[in-house]
Parts: sequence; C-alpha cells; structure tokens
Amino acid sequence: MYIIPAIDILNKKVVRLREGDYEQVTQYDVTLEEMIERYQSYGTDFIHIIDLNGAKGDFSNQQYLFEVIKQTKMKVQYGGGVRSIDKVKELTDAGIHRVIVGTQAITNPTFLDELSALMCGKTKCSDQVVVAIDVLDEVIKYSGWMESSPVKLLDYVDRCLHLGFYRFLCTDINKDGKLGGAGVELYKKLLDHSPFIKLIASGGVSSMQDVEQLSKIKVESCVVGKAIYENRISIEDVKNWNLQALISI
Repeated sequence: MYIIPAIDILNKKVVRLREGDYEQVTQYDVTLEEMIERYQSYGTDFIHIIDLNGAKGDFSNQQYLFEVIKQTKMKVQYGGGVRSIDKVKELTDAGIHRVIVGTQAITNPTFLDELSALMCGKTKCSDQVVVAIDVLDEVIKYSGWMESSPVKLLDYVDRCLHLGFYRFLCTDINKDGKLGGAGVELYKKLLDHSPFIKLIASGGVSSMQDVEQLSKIKVESCVVGKAIYENRISIEDVKNWNLQALISI
C-alpha cells in the first residue's frame, strides 16, 4: 500500500473541508505550485488533485489547474467537475495519469456504459479511470457531497465491476477533514464484498498508525491531505513509507 498526498483547490487556493462542508474551510498559506514542488523535492511522484469548485459545477478553476498540471512531471490523479466522456478523454490524452469520475457516473444512467465502451477492454482501463464513491452513513453522496443517491453502495460497486471498472476512491465523509482516524470499517466492508477491487481510501487519516491500519486490511493506497498540512504526518514519512512499499512489491 502507498500514500498519495492530496491537494484540494477552492478558488485557486489550497484548502481542506471538514466533512465536505464548503462552509467549514481551512485555507493554507501555500500555492498549488509550491505544494507540488515540495512533494517533488522529496521524491514523491504521485499526487491527488481535486477541484472543489468543479465538484459543484463551477469550472472557474479548471484552466488554472490544467496549466499547473501540464508543468509537472508527477503522476496526477485528478477529480472534480469531470462531467463528460469527452472531458475524460481530453484529460487522459493530455497525460493525466488517472481521472476520477463521480457525480456524472451516479446521475447519468448511460455515462459509465459509454465510458466503459471507450476505455475498457484496453490494458489501461483500470489505471486511467477511478470511480469515486463518497459515502455518508452508507449513503452515496454526489455534487460536492450536497446530494444523496438512492443507489445502494454495494449494488453500485457491482455495477461498476460488471462494466470493467475496479479501481475505486472511497471517501468516508464522516471522517473527512477531522483527523479522527480512517474509516476502516467501511473499507473492510467493501473489500469483504469484493476482495479483488483496487481500493483507494480517503478521509480521516491522521497519523502513520492510521496508514498502518489501512495497510493491514489491504487497501491499495490512501489519500492523505490535512494530516500533512497540520504536521501530523511529514512529507519525509510519506517518502519513507512509499519507498518501503516499492521494495515490498
């Protein structure tokens, strides 16, 4: 298991939200460019960038983000405002390592079918597309976590698997931005249901002990944001853990 550092952007600023609430924002005195440079200087080659404006349908950040991303050699896992098949293709063609799809996959009944027809059956399908599942008390949320889906969590996972998608980014909203520990029970439930999925855990990771817990239940990777900004986990910790994970593969 490896750690993917997270950078959330709202109004072109590096921020973190608490439980996905846009009214509970912590803004950090650092730019996206500076954060990327910091991670890169410590040997990190993979980052997770979320456009929080895009997640709720405001695309004012996108041009700025794309310009910054084009300048880095790091692998980028990108999400927020990916609303069309054309946008997924545009991003992957532009060199984005992984594209996260969320709201459109939930609200548009044909979106995943069309995306599967375009991307799957090729060797890179699971590497390039990540299906986001944002969960609050086992209810799937979307549109920046402001809306609820009637689709049951495990049924949704099964549908995605049937279409060829098996890498999931699961955020436990109850845990997100609180530094209170990761949602191990939720992730374990998903892995018990489908042991072969590639699961990326997100939300609540506050220490290297949390990372170790997630490693024990065999999630593929975990996203860490606020814990790094609040100095609970150092960039050196991330580097050392990921180096050890590489050695163990």
